[in-house]
Amino acid sequence: MTVAKPLPHDAARLHVTGAARYVDDIPTPTGTLHLAFGIATIAAGRITEIDLAPVQSAPGVVAVLQARDLPFANDVSPSAHDEPLLSGGTVHYLGQPVFLVVATSHLAARRAAKRAQITYQKRDAILSYEDAMEADNRFEDGPRIWEKGDAGEAIDTAPHQIEGRIEMGGQEHFYLEGQAALALPGEDGDMLVHSSTQHPTEIQHKVAEAIGRPMHAVRVEIRRMGGGFGGKESQGNALAVACAVAARLTGKPCKMRYDRDDDMIITGKRHDFRIDYRAGFDDAGRLAGVDFVQMTRCGWAQDLSIPVADRAMLHSDNAYNLDHARIESHRLKTNTQSATAFRGFGGPQGMLGIERVMDHVAHTLGRDPLAVRRANYYAPSVAGGLPAPHAAKPRPPEDISGQMMPGEDLTSRGSAGEVPEGRAIEAPEGVQTTPYGQPVEDFILHEMTDALEASANYAARRANVAAWNAANRVLKRGLALTPVKFGISFTLTHLNQAGALVHVYQDGSIHMNHGGTEMGQGLFQKVAQVAASRFGVPVEAVKITATDTAKVPNTSATAASSGSDLNGMAVKAACDTIRDRIADLLAEMHQTDAAAIRFENGEVHAGGKTYSFAQATTLAYENRISLSATGFYKTPKVEWDRIRGQGRPFFYFAYGAACSEVVVDTLTGEYRILRTDILHDAGASLNPALDIGQVEGGFVQGAGWLTTEELVWDGNGALRTHAPSTYKIPACSDRPAVFNVALWDGANREDTIYRSKAVGEPPFMLGISVLMALSDAIAACGTAYPALDAPATPERVLAAIQRVRDAD
Repeated sequence: MTVAKPLPHDAARLHVTGAARYVDDIPTPTGTLHLAFGIATIAAGRITEIDLAPVQSAPGVVAVLQARDLPFANDVSPSAHDEPLLSGGTVHYLGQPVFLVVATSHLAARRAAKRAQITYQKRDAILSYEDAMEADNRFEDGPRIWEKGDAGEAIDTAPHQIEGRIEMGGQEHFYLEGQAALALPGEDGDMLVHSSTQHPTEIQHKVAEAIGRPMHAVRVEIRRMGGGFGGKESQGNALAVACAVAARLTGKPCKMRYDRDDDMIITGKRHDFRIDYRAGFDDAGRLAGVDFVQMTRCGWAQDLSIPVADRAMLHSDNAYNLDHARIESHRLKTNTQSATAFRGFGGPQGMLGIERVMDHVAHTLGRDPLAVRRANYYAPSVAGGLPAPHAAKPRPPEDISGQMMPGEDLTSRGSAGEVPEGRAIEAPEGVQTTPYGQPVEDFILHEMTDALEASANYAARRANVAAWNAANRVLKRGLALTPVKFGISFTLTHLNQAGALVHVYQDGSIHMNHGGTEMGQGLFQKVAQVAASRFGVPVEAVKITATDTAKVPNTSATAASSGSDLNGMAVKAACDTIRDRIADLLAEMHQTDAAAIRFENGEVHAGGKTYSFAQATTLAYENRISLSATGFYKTPKVEWDRIRGQGRPFFYFAYGAACSEVVVDTLTGEYRILRTDILHDAGASLNPALDIGQVEGGFVQGAGWLTTEELVWDGNGALRTHAPSTYKIPACSDRPAVFNVALWDGANREDTIYRSKAVGEPPFMLGISVLMALSDAIAACGTAYPALDAPATPERVLAAIQRVRDAD
């Protein structure tokens, strides 16, 4: 059984040798042209005069295009058609593309773009939360409000109350491969586009719209990305459209890639948030009620801000049963880059709000923050057809093979308890629900927390931290253990679908294609393992091919942590169709039951005779049996009304917990992460090695968002941190000195692909443990609550230390 084996990434050898091919590595035909944008140098206003003659006359320039020169639609938005490729007369942010240069080389295009002479009539830019609220400048009319119970009454009548505010910055994706696209014009107006994108179908749609052709005239292909993290879900649209428009105009191949500075100045980031909160609670720290007011700067265009803000609301409970909750969300329009998708997609921001509340409550009561968190957990779940979660054990990092439930055959895992299509499961009486009404039936964090608390030696280390802080004035230590409960599915229900195309050749080799995209996360290898397992062959027999809109149409983005869930099931369906055809043939030949035919270890066993898989496929071919099939999958049970804030937006939840210890220099605000222990729930992992890598990377990226990665705009709306010299992603030396990661050994209760769970986004929020540990260390400097904002740069840490000391 190939599934569950810790196989290396399918392109690992290519990655480390430099042989892996990305868009910028594709050999281009002679005469390929190169593109660059000329960008606005103000944040808000109108262009009163523009002279592009110096650009046109620059060496190597073939064409210069403005908005009025575009032949068809001038829009690259993924949602609201409010994002023109080129600005026209109005400027919405500093860095907005104003014109497009087509030249004979990349360098010639960039140099020429800087020669434009543009005169602006500036207006006051809306840059801050306060500016946007005062101007009532927002997406959607008024705030979105979801409520459960009566939060105001519950807070006011509780024994204790707190209120506060936390601000968290955005985050640059900093994918190693920048944005890039290549368009090759074909006959009869057809267009082949290579794009570094997580969403080939959206590229296909936007390019077709921009060149005035139906979608069948545009083919989009992507073999791999050098990182995406959500930043290539919609941000690649502009480059692909620009290349296609220029290729249509000139009849020549056109290529575009951003330099790192251009990439950071032009593209969207993670949404920054400000969350105001009020909470009421008892002496044990149990919340009676909580009220959140979330504000997010969405930037100048809508992009994906509405679902991002929705998901922040959806994750405002994290792991905690909130009987009385009110969540108010303001989606503010500002003259900054249009904020976009980023790993977690609003979930980290909403989750950080409730974790701040738990930390604040614990500090107010003088209780261990973990005890307060435990007091508010959802109740343990024991229902369902699989073994109870307490039967599962954490898997140490050195033992990452064979994640099956005891006595379970992965090939025969069936579907149980499904509901009719289009209907959500309603919570039985007495079943706990989220603030948006989804039953929580699979809560396993009690057991996971017990296991992590023991393996991380939490109690003894908390005592040691207290003793250390009492004895040391300059260096203070902090310790925190925080949980994660993350919902898996697209909240836009119709996106929860996937297709696949599988060919089996007469020599037994397998050609596989699906709608997911590979960005380093190992999706292709996992899905290849699924295909190999369905046919009982080694994974080497499966050829993984580039994602291609001509093979699998109408794909959803590889996002929402659903890549393996959706595409794995679609490939399984296609493989099973072919396998069943072969089995039916052999059953007829041997006068036996098709269900008794076994595919395993590269062989097919039928009626006492054994064939190699290649022999079986040759027999099928010679008997005119089709060895090609499509597969399709749609996620069951999901149903969501975002206006009411009610329903079941998620198929299931993925869980995790992290315990982090830090040390802070109170004289400088500098700090180090000393140790992190993680226990993460990947269900019955398809590939434990890849999943552990995702957990490690997700944690470090999450910790980076909350510590070193700071986006700074000046008063004119210019992004000042637009290069590695000024924007600090975590380096190898920033990872914990002691870093222990284990997977929780338990299958998904829902009928996912081999009972696995998504592992792309959930580990990101494990990084919250670092911010809470820093808060714990700062709290040791006095008696006041630190109220530490993120990113917790040394400057912010030092300021928080001073506030705590000044309050005494």
